Amino acid sequence: MEKIWIIGVGRFGLLAVERLSKKYKNAHFVLADSENKKFELIQYPDCTLEQTDGVKFLYERLTPDNAPDWIIPSLPVHLAAEWCVCSLGLDFIAPIDIPHEIDPFLPNPIRGAGGDIYVTHASFLCPDNCNEPENICTVTKKRRKTNMFELLEKIQLPGFQSLVIQSHQLAPGVGGLKPVQLFDLKKKVEQAQENLLISTACRCHGVITGLKKK
Repeated sequence: MEKIWIIGVGRFGLLAVERLSKKYKNAHFVLADSENKKFELIQYPDCTLEQTDGVKFLYERLTPDNAPDWIIPSLPVHLAAEWCVCSLGLDFIAPIDIPHEIDPFLPNPIRGAGGDIYVTHASFLCPDNCNEPENICTVTKKRRKTNMFELLEKIQLPGFQSLVIQSHQLAPGVGGLKPVQLFDLKKKVEQAQENLLISTACRCHGVITGLKKK
């Protein structure tokens, strides 16, 4: 039986349950969200509902001995970076602004209110059921120049090391992470000697967070 944690139960969290329950017939889902008003919309029977902050839930529950098969980030925050900061502590590492010198290297960058940078190959609104084909965009039918996770890995910004987690598509419009990816990221952050660009990206989209070790 697959164990799947969905962090955030907004629109995309609900879509994740709907679509993954059709693919993984015997899966058990754990849904974490600080609000419970959407839990009643869940139709799949094998769910555990946790009314708590999603980042806090992941920080408190995720260990090598207590890990699901997949983690589905469905929060409006960069879950991998937030988890790293919680796990290592603000006395060890903290978010920083990313210099604007990075912008020419990024496709369609948008800076969020919290300092994260969102990037995308698309100049249009992607359908929420895109199946992320390996080479061809489902909308334009044109060939993708490079995968976003590969592009972000190659970024060279003076004073920064780039660390990227690839989001794996599990169903149309649903991306997931393996717990080992987070554990590996944390280890690399601990060993880093420079400031960090922490990214989570699929083939087409990504989010980047700047972190500084103290």
